[in-house]
Amino acid sequence: MKGARIMARLPSVKVLLFTLVLGALLGIIGVALVREATITPAATARALRPTLSPRPALTPVEEAYALALWPIHNEVKAGALRMIAGGLSYKLGQLDRAALKTRIETARDTYRKAAASIGTLEPPPSMVKHHGDYREAVRLYEQSAREMVRVSDDGRDEHLVRAHPLSMQAGVILLKVGNELWPTEYKPN
Repeated sequence: MKGARIMARLPSVKVLLFTLVLGALLGIIGVALVREATITPAATARALRPTLSPRPALTPVEEAYALALWPIHNEVKAGALRMIAGGLSYKLGQLDRAALKTRIETARDTYRKAAASIGTLEPPPSMVKHHGDYREAVRLYEQSAREMVRVSDDGRDEHLVRAHPLSMQAGVILLKVGNELWPTEYKPN
Protein backbone atom coordinates (compact mmCIF):
# COMPACT_ATOMS: atom_id res chain seq x y z
CA MET A 1 0.00 0.00 0.00
CA LYS A 2 2.85 2.37 0.82
CA GLY A 3 4.43 1.66 -2.53
CA ALA A 4 1.22 2.66 -4.29
CA ARG A 5 1.13 5.99 -2.39
CA ILE A 6 4.73 6.76 -3.31
CA MET A 7 4.00 5.98 -6.95
CA ALA A 8 0.98 8.27 -6.82
CA ARG A 9 3.19 11.13 -5.55
CA LEU A 10 5.89 10.80 -8.25
CA PRO A 11 3.92 12.49 -11.02
CA SER A 12 3.25 15.43 -8.71
CA VAL A 13 7.00 15.69 -7.93
CA LYS A 14 7.77 15.74 -11.65
CA VAL A 15 5.19 18.43 -12.21
CA LEU A 16 6.60 20.44 -9.30
CA LEU A 17 10.16 20.21 -10.63
CA PHE A 18 9.03 21.15 -14.14
CA THR A 19 7.17 24.14 -12.74
CA LEU A 20 10.23 25.29 -10.76
CA VAL A 21 12.54 25.01 -13.78
CA LEU A 22 10.05 26.79 -16.01
CA GLY A 23 9.61 29.54 -13.42
CA ALA A 24 13.38 30.02 -13.13
CA LEU A 25 13.75 30.28 -16.89
CA LEU A 26 10.91 32.79 -17.14
CA GLY A 27 12.49 34.80 -14.33
CA ILE A 28 15.83 34.92 -16.15
CA ILE A 29 14.14 35.97 -19.37
CA GLY A 30 12.22 38.67 -17.50
CA VAL A 31 15.38 40.10 -15.90
CA ALA A 32 17.11 40.10 -19.27
CA LEU A 33 14.21 41.92 -20.93
CA VAL A 34 14.05 44.57 -18.19
CA ARG A 35 17.79 45.09 -18.34
CA GLU A 36 17.75 45.33 -22.13
CA ALA A 37 14.94 47.87 -22.04
CA THR A 38 16.75 50.11 -19.53
CA ILE A 39 20.17 50.21 -21.24
CA THR A 40 20.56 53.22 -23.52
CA PRO A 41 22.36 52.99 -26.88
CA ALA A 42 25.09 55.31 -25.51
CA ALA A 43 25.71 52.97 -22.58
CA THR A 44 25.91 50.03 -24.97
CA ALA A 45 28.45 51.88 -27.13
CA ARG A 46 30.54 52.73 -24.05
CA ALA A 47 30.47 49.10 -22.91
CA LEU A 48 31.61 47.86 -26.31
CA ARG A 49 34.37 50.47 -26.71
CA PRO A 50 37.82 49.21 -25.74
CA THR A 51 39.17 50.65 -22.52
CA LEU A 52 42.51 51.43 -24.10
CA SER A 53 42.80 54.19 -26.62
CA PRO A 54 43.76 53.00 -30.08
CA ARG A 55 47.41 52.96 -30.88
CA PRO A 56 48.51 55.80 -33.12
CA ALA A 57 49.37 54.98 -36.70
CA LEU A 58 53.03 54.47 -37.56
CA THR A 59 54.82 57.48 -38.95
CA PRO A 60 56.22 57.16 -42.49
CA VAL A 61 59.71 56.49 -41.09
CA GLU A 62 58.37 53.85 -38.68
CA GLU A 63 56.34 52.30 -41.48
CA ALA A 64 59.45 52.11 -43.69
CA TYR A 65 61.35 50.39 -40.87
CA ALA A 66 58.50 47.91 -40.30
CA LEU A 67 58.35 47.14 -44.02
CA ALA A 68 62.12 46.58 -44.15
CA LEU A 69 61.96 44.22 -41.16
CA TRP A 70 58.96 42.26 -42.48
CA PRO A 71 60.83 39.89 -44.88
CA ILE A 72 63.42 39.22 -42.17
CA HIS A 73 60.59 38.51 -39.73
CA ASN A 74 59.04 35.99 -42.11
CA GLU A 75 62.34 34.14 -42.45
CA VAL A 76 62.91 34.11 -38.68
CA LYS A 77 59.43 32.68 -38.10
CA ALA A 78 60.01 30.02 -40.77
CA GLY A 79 63.31 29.12 -39.14
CA ALA A 80 61.63 28.79 -35.77
CA LEU A 81 59.00 26.50 -37.23
CA ARG A 82 61.68 24.35 -38.92
CA MET A 83 63.52 24.07 -35.63
CA ILE A 84 60.42 23.16 -33.61
CA ALA A 85 59.24 20.66 -36.22
CA GLY A 86 62.71 19.15 -36.36
CA GLY A 87 62.86 18.64 -32.61
CA LEU A 88 59.39 17.10 -32.56
CA SER A 89 60.15 14.84 -35.54
CA TYR A 90 63.35 13.68 -33.85
CA LYS A 91 61.54 12.88 -30.61
CA LEU A 92 58.84 11.00 -32.53
CA GLY A 93 61.50 8.92 -34.27
CA GLN A 94 60.80 10.40 -37.70
CA LEU A 95 64.28 11.96 -37.98
CA ASP A 96 67.64 10.56 -37.04
CA ARG A 97 70.36 12.70 -35.47
CA ALA A 98 71.99 13.55 -38.82
CA ALA A 99 68.69 14.74 -40.32
CA LEU A 100 67.97 16.76 -37.19
CA LYS A 101 71.38 18.39 -37.45
CA THR A 102 70.75 19.34 -41.08
CA ARG A 103 67.37 20.86 -40.25
CA ILE A 104 68.66 22.80 -37.23
CA GLU A 105 71.72 24.07 -39.11
CA THR A 106 69.40 25.38 -41.82
CA ALA A 107 67.45 27.28 -39.18
CA ARG A 108 70.69 28.53 -37.62
CA ASP A 109 71.84 29.85 -41.00
CA THR A 110 68.51 31.69 -41.25
CA TYR A 111 69.17 33.34 -37.89
CA ARG A 112 72.70 34.33 -38.87
CA LYS A 113 71.45 35.95 -42.08
CA ALA A 114 68.63 37.64 -40.16
CA ALA A 115 71.08 39.04 -37.60
CA ALA A 116 73.25 40.44 -40.39
CA SER A 117 70.23 41.95 -42.16
CA ILE A 118 68.89 43.48 -38.95
CA GLY A 119 72.32 44.99 -38.36
CA THR A 120 72.00 46.93 -41.60
CA LEU A 121 68.67 48.49 -40.62
CA GLU A 122 68.62 51.95 -39.09
CA PRO A 123 65.60 52.14 -36.80
CA PRO A 124 63.95 55.48 -36.11
CA PRO A 125 64.34 56.65 -32.50
CA SER A 126 60.86 55.42 -31.62
CA MET A 127 61.75 51.91 -32.79
CA VAL A 128 65.17 51.50 -31.17
CA LYS A 129 63.75 49.38 -28.32
CA HIS A 130 61.85 47.13 -30.72
CA HIS A 131 64.98 46.83 -32.86
CA GLY A 132 67.04 45.78 -29.85
CA ASP A 133 64.37 43.36 -28.70
CA TYR A 134 64.18 41.80 -32.15
CA ARG A 135 67.95 41.38 -32.27
CA GLU A 136 67.75 39.68 -28.86
CA ALA A 137 65.06 37.29 -30.10
CA VAL A 138 67.19 36.29 -33.08
CA ARG A 139 70.19 35.82 -30.77
CA LEU A 140 68.12 33.57 -28.50
CA TYR A 141 66.89 31.51 -31.46
CA GLU A 142 70.47 31.10 -32.65
CA GLN A 143 71.60 30.06 -29.17
CA SER A 144 68.73 27.57 -28.99
CA ALA A 145 69.73 26.13 -32.37
CA ARG A 146 73.36 25.81 -31.22
CA GLU A 147 72.15 23.82 -28.22
CA MET A 148 69.79 21.63 -30.24
CA VAL A 149 72.43 20.67 -32.80
CA ARG A 150 74.52 19.16 -29.98
CA VAL A 151 72.06 16.27 -29.91
CA SER A 152 73.67 15.06 -33.13
CA ASP A 153 77.05 14.87 -31.38
CA ASP A 154 76.15 12.90 -28.27
CA GLY A 155 72.47 11.87 -28.66
CA ARG A 156 71.51 13.37 -25.29
CA ASP A 157 67.99 14.80 -25.24
CA GLU A 158 68.88 17.21 -22.45
CA HIS A 159 70.13 19.55 -25.19
CA LEU A 160 66.55 19.78 -26.46
CA VAL A 161 65.38 20.51 -22.93
CA ARG A 162 67.95 23.32 -22.56
CA ALA A 163 67.11 24.76 -25.96
CA HIS A 164 63.37 24.93 -25.36
CA PRO A 165 63.21 27.89 -22.91
CA LEU A 166 65.52 29.92 -25.15
CA SER A 167 63.25 29.32 -28.12
CA MET A 168 60.15 30.10 -26.06
CA GLN A 169 61.63 33.37 -24.81
CA ALA A 170 62.53 34.35 -28.36
CA GLY A 171 59.00 33.56 -29.51
CA VAL A 172 57.48 35.77 -26.80
CA ILE A 173 59.72 38.65 -27.85
CA LEU A 174 58.73 38.19 -31.50
CA LEU A 175 55.06 38.30 -30.55
CA LYS A 176 55.51 41.51 -28.55
CA VAL A 177 57.44 43.28 -31.30
CA GLY A 178 55.07 41.90 -33.91
CA ASN A 179 52.06 43.25 -32.02
CA GLU A 180 53.57 46.73 -32.21
CA LEU A 181 54.81 46.69 -35.79
CA TRP A 182 52.23 44.43 -37.46
CA PRO A 183 49.16 44.33 -35.19
CA THR A 184 47.00 42.55 -37.77
CA GLU A 185 49.52 39.76 -38.38
CA TYR A 186 48.16 36.25 -37.99
CA LYS A 187 49.32 34.72 -34.74
CA PRO A 188 49.26 30.95 -34.40
CA ASN A 189 47.76 29.44 -31.25
